[in-house]
Amino acid sequence: MTFAVCRASLLRAVAMGACGATLALPGCNTDQLLKAEDPDIIIEANSASGAIAQKNGVILRLTQATNGIQGPDALFVFSGLLADEYRSGDTFIQRNLMDQRIWDPTNTFLASPFRFLSRVRVEGQGAIAALRTYAPTPNTNIGLLFAVIGYSENLAGELFCNGIPLSYLGGGSQIVYGDPLSVDSVFALAIGSADSALIVTTTQSPFAAADSLARKAASLARLRTRVLAAVVKGRALLNRGQFAAAAAAVAGVGDTLHFDISHSLVTTDNQAWSLNTNNRRYTVADTEGVNGLNFFSANDPRVPRALGTKNPDDLTFDTFVFVIRQGIWGRTSPVKIATGIEARLIEAEAALRAGDAALWLSKLNALRANTTLLPTPQSGYSAGPALAPLTDPGTADARVDLMFRERAFWYGRAADAVYPKGPWYKGGNYGDATMLSLPSDEQNNPKFVQCTDRNP
Repeated sequence: MTFAVCRASLLRAVAMGACGATLALPGCNTDQLLKAEDPDIIIEANSASGAIAQKNGVILRLTQATNGIQGPDALFVFSGLLADEYRSGDTFIQRNLMDQRIWDPTNTFLASPFRFLSRVRVEGQGAIAALRTYAPTPNTNIGLLFAVIGYSENLAGELFCNGIPLSYLGGGSQIVYGDPLSVDSVFALAIGSADSALIVTTTQSPFAAADSLARKAASLARLRTRVLAAVVKGRALLNRGQFAAAAAAVAGVGDTLHFDISHSLVTTDNQAWSLNTNNRRYTVADTEGVNGLNFFSANDPRVPRALGTKNPDDLTFDTFVFVIRQGIWGRTSPVKIATGIEARLIEAEAALRAGDAALWLSKLNALRANTTLLPTPQSGYSAGPALAPLTDPGTADARVDLMFRERAFWYGRAADAVYPKGPWYKGGNYGDATMLSLPSDEQNNPKFVQCTDRNP
């Protein structure tokens, strides 16, 4: 019996009042219905269109992992609770524990972000193989996937503790379990992936006014890929302490260039909008836990914001009359994940490490003077006045403080070395977590035990 006939037989049985009874339909194996394969899931492509579909799926995975999934939350917003970018304005214990910096590998909100980030890497590798077989041109697609894989590797190294298991697929759906790796080793992999992207997309001839729109689009796509790859490489080198090499890696990235992840009503909402601006389950932090940066009270044009009423579900948040809402992104706003701003900040940090305070300060002030780099506030949100030039604070420690403050305000992420401490505003004290724990789900990997250490 065919699937269609079998389904029709079941529907007739229900219509005849047989619902809940043991019903035998000759020739109809209902087990097969439960095992029907989803035609939308592409395991291995066997055509050019299939390979392109796999590539597109990887880009969607990247968006989902970083800023496009709610419940559990995506990495950009959830990791912001750990430092001082966001506060929990919610009753969910998973968000409250992360906001309080409590180390807990059983926190169920850790599993999906790590899983989705791993899918970017694993599915990206499969899509590269498919493109090489069925759609090797334009090579921009292959280069893009190498860059995206590098981005996912570097992000994993920045956010999660030492001992990251990077498993992969070997031959179809066969899982090959990965050994736990140090974050430094993961950064090295990210550099290798970024180099592969740059090598694949080396040839790039500038387009002329008479060129076709298709050729111009291909050239721009190659440029965007190289921007992502260069910034990933520079950031990973910076994370490994190779400061001069990091600056060299991003030297060709112009100030206004960027690579975005996109959102839409039919795919994924921008979660910074959804969880903060719309649902108020997150609130923008302001001088949180003694060390926190004053994202709201600084009245900085890089952080458009507004006060709103709190989430009424959170009774533990009743000491706060308002929730601080960000006005950088709307529901479908794209998010820049690699930018010329980041390139200049990498160069500035390299100059600071080299003892060249004059070059360091000039890099920071050039960004502050370029008003085209500032975000356009969403409707109903206000931004502060123009940025004044910085002056040299005069000491090495004060320069480092200023460096990370500038990075936090420009990049929309918490300062790397600053964590809240002291009394937690909902009761008790802040914990001591400085990295995200690997989720307990990874215990399914026989090579994995838990983080080898909790050092950043």
